[in-house]
Amino acid sequence: MTTTPDRRALLRSMFDAAIAAAQPARCLPPHLPQPPKGRTIVIGAGKASAEMARAFEQHWSGPVEGLVVTRYGYEVPCERIEIVQAAHPVPDAAGLQATERIRALVSGLTEDDLVIALISGGGSALLVGPAPGLTLQDKQAVNKALLASGASISEMNCVRRHLSAVKGGRLAAACHPARVLTLLISDVPGDNPMDIASGPTVGDPTTRADALAIVDRYRIEVPAAVREWLAREESESVKPDDPRLQRCETRIVTAPQIALEAAAAVAREAGVTPYILGDSLEGEARDVGKVLAGIARQVAVHGQPFQTPCVLLTGGETTVTLRGQGRGGRNVECLLSMAVALDGLPGVHALAGDTDGVDGAEEIAGAVCTPDTLARAWAQGINPRKSLDDNDGHGFFQALGDSVVTGPTLTNVNDFRAIVIDAPARG
Repeated sequence: MTTTPDRRALLRSMFDAAIAAAQPARCLPPHLPQPPKGRTIVIGAGKASAEMARAFEQHWSGPVEGLVVTRYGYEVPCERIEIVQAAHPVPDAAGLQATERIRALVSGLTEDDLVIALISGGGSALLVGPAPGLTLQDKQAVNKALLASGASISEMNCVRRHLSAVKGGRLAAACHPARVLTLLISDVPGDNPMDIASGPTVGDPTTRADALAIVDRYRIEVPAAVREWLAREESESVKPDDPRLQRCETRIVTAPQIALEAAAAVAREAGVTPYILGDSLEGEARDVGKVLAGIARQVAVHGQPFQTPCVLLTGGETTVTLRGQGRGGRNVECLLSMAVALDGLPGVHALAGDTDGVDGAEEIAGAVCTPDTLARAWAQGINPRKSLDDNDGHGFFQALGDSVVTGPTLTNVNDFRAIVIDAPARG
C-alpha cells in the first residue's frame, strides 16, 4: 500500500523557505561598507526596512543614527535607529511626518558623511512627500486609483515618482555631497532599482510625459492639482546623470530569484523536481492563473514539457483590475482563477502568496488550492466563478480553511507561486 504525499505540507515548506532566504539578517551583512570619517546616518522605507535596520545595527562597528519607516505591525526593536510605523498601501499622516523627518535628517551633510538607505517593497506608500502644490489627500486619491486601475507596478511607480518630493532620486539628491549606499530588497519584476519603492535614491530616466501617458492610458481619475503639477517642468524627477548622484551606489541584497531557488532546494529534498519558470511574471492575475493552469494540465496529462512529480515555481507581480466588491488580493485572485481553469484536475496542488505576509489589504499571505477545492466550495454553496468575478479570493479560500497566514514576515520579495504536479491524470 502506498501513501499519498502531503502536498500541502510541501507547499508550505517551500513558501517558508522562500521567505527565510530573503531575511535581512541573512542577506544584508555582507554588503556593509567600512565606517566613514564623518557621521553614519541610516534612513529607509519599506516592509522589510525595520528588520534591515536591526540587521545593520547588529553588524555595524561604528556610531550610527537614523530613522526608517515601515508598515504597521512590522516594527522590530532597534537601539540606535528609530523605527516609525505608517500605512500601506495607501499612505497616511504618519508616513508623511516620518518622511519630513528623514529629509531633515539628511540635510546639511558633508563629504565625510555616509548615508545608508535601506529600501524594500512597500516604500512607495510609506515614504510619502507630496510634490509642491499637492496634498496627502491628493496622493491618497492617486494611490487608490492606481491600485484599482490594472496598471503594472512599473507604470504605477512612474506616476508616483513624478508626484513626489522624495522619490525618483530626489532623496539622494538631498543627501549631497554625502556618500549614499542604497541596500535594496527587490520586490519588483526585473529588479530595477528605480521601481523598488519608486526609487528615492536612484536616478529616473522616465519623464513627466510618461507619467501623464499612463494616467491617460488607464483613464485614471486624478485631482486637478496633479495634472497641473505634471504640466510643469519642475515635476521632472532627478535623472541618472545628475551630478548630485555621483557618489551614490546601489546594491540589491536579495531578490525573488533567490527565494525561488531556496524553494527549489526544499522540493529536491522531498524528491520532487523543481522548475523555475520565471521570477518576473506580470499581467492580470486571473490571466496568469489561466496560463499556469494550462501549463500544469499539459504536464499532468501529457508529461510535457516535464515529467511528474515536479513543481513549477514562479514569482513576479501580477495586477488586479477591480470589478467586484469582494475581499481580494492578486495572489488569491491568481490562485482562484487557476483552480477554476483546472476544474478539479487530479494530482495538482498549488500555493500562491505574497512573501511580505499581506496579499492585498488583508493580513493573509495567500492560499492553497487542491484537486477538491471546487467540490468543497460547491458543497458549501459557494460558486467559484462568482467569487472570481467579485474579486473575492480571500472570502473564497477562507471559507474553505485554505488561507495561508504567516503574520509579518519582515521581508518582501514579491509574489510566490508553486504548483506541485503528481502522476498524470487518466481518462
